[in-house]
Amino acid sequence: MALNQPGSCSPGVLKAALVLLGLCLAGYILGPPLYWHFMEGVAAVSRSSSSASCPPCVCDCSSQPLLNIPQGLTNASFADCAKHDPEVSEDTEKNFAELLSEELKLREAEALESHQRADMALLEAKKITSQYQKEADKCNSGMETCEEAREKAEAALLAQKRQTATWELRARQRGWKEVIAKPRTQSQGNVQAS
Repeated sequence: MALNQPGSCSPGVLKAALVLLGLCLAGYILGPPLYWHFMEGVAAVSRSSSSASCPPCVCDCSSQPLLNIPQGLTNASFADCAKHDPEVSEDTEKNFAELLSEELKLREAEALESHQRADMALLEAKKITSQYQKEADKCNSGMETCEEAREKAEAALLAQKRQTATWELRARQRGWKEVIAKPRTQSQGNVQAS
């Protein structure tokens, strides 16, 4: 009963509509690239058929100066003639090869110069490092000398203190008493008071 209601559609109509929609979508996506490929093919065929109808251009480009273009030959046809000339293409390849070799030589010279500068900087750094190492060695030997002198001075001071203690002990044993000297200002004040 639901099939007979107005506004409902049969499954066949729905399938047909979906197929039509899919074909339209595929045409929309694939159409422009196919069109341009087709047009390029047509243009290539028309070019080949038009070039087959007229005889090929036979010209000796090396004998004709570049500025004296014969009448009937346009700049484009003269350039096309030069493209197909094997001697011109060989010269062009030779010139290109020479330019590449010159570029390589220039880059090699720059790399060699850069390498030499780096070597000079490394040598200078090694010299400076050697100088600093010598200074550090001098400083270390000076510190060692100072340390030895300090140790000797400490040993001498300790020996002197022992000797002083020994003499002081002997003096005390013989009756020596340590007298603390009075400051002169007091003794002078006592003299003036008397």
